[in-house]
Amino acid sequence: MNYTILVADDEAEIRDLLRLYLEKDGYCVLEAADGRLAISILEKEEIDMALLDIMMPGLDGYKVLKKIRETSNIPVMILSAKDQDTDKILGLDLGADDYLAKPFNPMEVMARINSNIRRFYSLGAKSKDLKQLKVKDLRLDTEACIVYKAEVPIELTSVEYKLLRLFMEHPGKVYTKQQVYENVWGEEYAIADNNIMVCISRLRAKLSEDNGTYIKTIRGLGYRMEKD
Repeated sequence: MNYTILVADDEAEIRDLLRLYLEKDGYCVLEAADGRLAISILEKEEIDMALLDIMMPGLDGYKVLKKIRETSNIPVMILSAKDQDTDKILGLDLGADDYLAKPFNPMEVMARINSNIRRFYSLGAKSKDLKQLKVKDLRLDTEACIVYKAEVPIELTSVEYKLLRLFMEHPGKVYTKQQVYENVWGEEYAIADNNIMVCISRLRAKLSEDNGTYIKTIRGLGYRMEKD
């Protein structure tokens, strides 16, 4: 299962470094250079964990953290140059799960991220591997690997099933062609490859889809599953 990590930091070098390590470990990464953009992303996307800098323009990391905790209990790690004990205590009191001072070792960051993800989703409050995924009149049984439309089973190939499951796990999220290919086919994306277009076309036909009822093409970006 792929998890989406929000990296909110006003230093582009930090964001680039974290993206490099996160994507190498198979995570999807969204970036924000300030607190207001971080909040906007959190409101529009399904985020599984957030990495927050404290000293960001617009809204600082503490305010972003408080906003997150109003509606969500996803893991949050603070990465900050503010390394005083009082700063760490404040961050943890506001609901952060972890706090790491800059400069940091990227390998330690990854170890802590993996630990928080594993603890929260595999052992704790929420499982990402839901047995039933539902979007509109579609229902996907992840144990039996069967897709139903209005409770009528639909025959799908293994690739079509993986593709639909990817979209149904994150309705409303835009996936680039590269993200779709690497998640579904498990291989490095080839720019000239048209497998995605062909597979989505076949899937749409099997769903009797009309005018992007389920899977919408976002011109110049990729695809997304329309929410209810």
